Amino acid sequence: MTTTWTAGALGVLPLPSGRLVRGRGLRRPLPDGPPPAFALHLLGRQPPAVAWESRWVRWPDFRLPADRADAADALREAWARAAHERVEVACGGGRGRTGTALACLAVLDGVPATEAVAHVRAHYSPHAVETPWQRRFVTRFR
Repeated sequence: MTTTWTAGALGVLPLPSGRLVRGRGLRRPLPDGPPPAFALHLLGRQPPAVAWESRWVRWPDFRLPADRADAADALREAWARAAHERVEVACGGGRGRTGTALACLAVLDGVPATEAVAHVRAHYSPHAVETPWQRRFVTRFR
């Protein structure tokens, strides 16, 4: 079992179940603290290799995932692993795609889909989920 992130740490979203998921922008330096055990990278092109296990979802900036079924599967994997591992969700800037994915994780954790964006904005970043279609993606996520 891998220890989880610290509640209240910068960029760490607490979910109602107690799971903690770190969101971040890959254009910024790696934050202090333990590295993730698993990372979900949401980028338009394949990310550079990292020293921990990761999964890439093709997701262009300001848009939606290229393959929504693959994205849903990856989000379910990240949510399940967050129960016992340090999980990081990351895109280029750490706001739009990352915020959208974190809101979907909140839905999986029991937050009503209509409230998930507000939850992420309150507990992760007020700038999370940048576009109307990203908000709609969250409200339709199951």
